[in-house]
Amino acid sequence: MVIIKAFVLMLILGAVLGAVLGFASKKFYVKEDNRVQDILGMLPGYNCGGCGNPGCAGMAAKLVSGECKIDQCAPSKPDAKEKIRQYLAEHKEA
Repeated sequence: MVIIKAFVLMLILGAVLGAVLGFASKKFYVKEDNRVQDILGMLPGYNCGGCGNPGCAGMAAKLVSGECKIDQCAPSKPDAKEKIRQYLAEHKEA
């Protein structure tokens, strides 16, 4: 009888916690900006940190937010820099 009570209690506790987690995932969902991934694909991917950012992902995020310029990326070739500039000009807001 004790085992059945424990099983039912764990079943109820699991259902309640699952419902809370499901609610929290909907309530606190953060929409990701797809432009960051697009620009990350255009960067050289060396993650050298020469631009002052923590790798290319940090550089891509700051480029999208307008906090830095593409000229800070030394390894990037001039045609790639121009491609990124055009992309940012065409895709102002996601």
